Amino acid sequence: MAHGKMKTAVMTGLKKIEIAEAPIPDPKAGQALVRIECVGICGSDLHYFEAGRLGYRIVKPPFILGHEACGVVEAVGEGVSNVKPGDRVALEPGRPCGVCDFCRKGLYNLCGQVAFFGSPPTDGVFREYVAYDARLCFPLPDNMTAIEGAMVEPLAIGLYAALRSGAGIGKTAVVTGAGCIGLMSMLALKTTGVSRVYITDIEQKRLNKAASLGASAVINAKEHDTVEEVIRLTGGAGCDLVIEAAGTEITTVQAIRMTKKGAVIMLIGQTADGEIKLPITDAIAKELTFMTIFRYRHAFPLTIEVISSGVVNVREVVTHVYSFGDIQEAFEQSLSDKANIVKSVIKIS
Repeated sequence: MAHGKMKTAVMTGLKKIEIAEAPIPDPKAGQALVRIECVGICGSDLHYFEAGRLGYRIVKPPFILGHEACGVVEAVGEGVSNVKPGDRVALEPGRPCGVCDFCRKGLYNLCGQVAFFGSPPTDGVFREYVAYDARLCFPLPDNMTAIEGAMVEPLAIGLYAALRSGAGIGKTAVVTGAGCIGLMSMLALKTTGVSRVYITDIEQKRLNKAASLGASAVINAKEHDTVEEVIRLTGGAGCDLVIEAAGTEITTVQAIRMTKKGAVIMLIGQTADGEIKLPITDAIAKELTFMTIFRYRHAFPLTIEVISSGVVNVREVVTHVYSFGDIQEAFEQSLSDKANIVKSVIKIS
């Protein structure tokens, strides 16, 4: 099996990542050894890098971040039949226990024992090789690139949110936040047939990216009253659906105010401290439905199909690509230059 050393990117402290060596693992029964090609930098990675925590999850260095991964199968352990050496695969980063009530019901993303790449205490995939459950390695068609493979995970979030919200033909939707997940949600909404998708943010360059990707209109919340603009764009009616991807109290309150009665608000943005204050009386008067998602389930095959068929162009969301050796710089710039950097990808090999 595998021998030798591999490079890993280890978070050794707040805002500090160092390249270190580790043994290349051997795949056990049911596992595939994957040579990692590309890994996206997620907002959660940046939270861990900057603050050392995200909600109740706290990083205890040394720790390896990263969960949006694509790679090539190098070897397989005993009993693996769904992938073979040479296959390019996207890795679904959450490994559930498989035996709890949630897992048995197919709600495996709610498993209390799920081990998720780059979420403490489970090391992530900013490394050259990983031995991983082959059932969570999804082969990619030949027409998909490694960067597109790394974008399967974030698009899966957007698709899962859009489908769970009941999005479809005849609906008018608003996405708050034009970061990567907001843009993925916008693209996902369009695949469901939503005819009008508006997107809000405070960074004009991110809004320009949203416009180039097909947003019906963009709203700069620094320059306009977001609620008034949505009401104007919808002819006074308000929107049917909001996907809240900014994770702030302001945008969540706006969501309540910009929706029509009976609308759905899908909350997917992670708040900095985990708590927000909302005008619940207004929400009750409108009989709004609040929904949330926790990552996704059963979403990777559909997401791969959507990308490979050309329905969604995820490559256009990626604005910056860095080499593995420049990962410290990549994280620093992704934090400091959010106006220009919508999505960064680390090219591992």
